[in-house]
Amino acid sequence: MLGKEYRLKLPSRTLVLGWRTLIMGVLNVTPDSFSDGGAFLDPRQAVRHALEMERAGADLIDIGGESTRPGSQGVSAEEEMRRVLPVIEGLRAKLKIPISIDTRKAQVAEAAIAAGAEMINDVSGLKADPRIAEVAARRRVSLVLMHMRGEPKTMQERPFAKNALRDVIAGLRASARKAMRAGVAKSAIVLDPGIGFGKSFQQNYELLARLAEIGKLGFPLLVGPSRKGFLGATLGCGKPAPPGERIWGTAAAVAASILGGAHIVRVHDVAEMARVARVADAVAGACGNRGQSRMNGAPRSRKT
Repeated sequence: MLGKEYRLKLPSRTLVLGWRTLIMGVLNVTPDSFSDGGAFLDPRQAVRHALEMERAGADLIDIGGESTRPGSQGVSAEEEMRRVLPVIEGLRAKLKIPISIDTRKAQVAEAAIAAGAEMINDVSGLKADPRIAEVAARRRVSLVLMHMRGEPKTMQERPFAKNALRDVIAGLRASARKAMRAGVAKSAIVLDPGIGFGKSFQQNYELLARLAEIGKLGFPLLVGPSRKGFLGATLGCGKPAPPGERIWGTAAAVAASILGGAHIVRVHDVAEMARVARVADAVAGACGNRGQSRMNGAPRSRKT
C-alpha cells in the first residue's frame, strides 16, 4: 500500500487512495487558459480528448469552463455552464472514469452534477462561493479544496506570504472545517496546496519539498504542477519556456509530488505522466514509505 489509505466516496463508486497515485486529466473548455486555451472549445473535440485521456491512463477527468490563470477575468455562471454542460452530457454515457467539475460557483457545480459530474474542484477553497459545500453535502459528491492566496486576476501581483507553508496549512485547515460544518463528510474531502496560485516561484518548490507536512492535516492530497509558470522560469534560458516545452519539468514536479505523498496528480500530458507516476510509485514503495506500487495491480476503484 502507498502510505496512508483513504477511501474517497463518490456517487457511483469509492476510490481507494494510497495504493497508487491517481491521474487526473485536465480538460479546459475555455478560450484563455494559460496552456491549452481555445483547443477544446468545440464540445465534440473536448469529448474526444477526454476519451483519449482515459485511454492514456487517466483515472479522473477535470472539466473547467473558466480560466483561473494569473491575470484572468472571470465569466458568468451562464457562460461557464454553456461551455461545460454539453461536454459532461456528451461524456456521461461514454466515459468509464469519474468526472470532476472545476468551478468556483455553486450554480455551476449543481448543474454539472445533474449532468454527470461526481466531484467538485474548487480552486478558491470555498472563499468565492461557500454554498459549494452545501451542494457537495446535499449531492454527496467529493470536494477538492485548493489554497489560493488572493484572486486569479491579481494573485501574482500582491505580496506573497512570508511563510508559504504556514499560510497554506492554515488556509486548507479553515476550508476543510468550513466544508465539514456545511455537512460534507471528511471522507469526501481532498486538499490541494495550490501550486502556482498566489505563490512565488521559490515558494512553489518549497511546498513540493514539504508536501508531507501538509499531509499531516489528515486528508488525501491532490497536486497540480502541470506546465506551471515556475517550471517555465526554471527551464527557460533568459525568458520562460513556453507551456508546451515544460513536459520534463512537469515530470520532475509530478515525481516530487508523489514522493512527498500526493494521492492524485492533475496533469495535461496524461500518457507521459502516467508513466512517471508508475516509476515514482515504485521508487516510493522501495523506500518503504509508500508501499505497493502501481505495477502490482492495485484496484483503481470499488463500485458502490
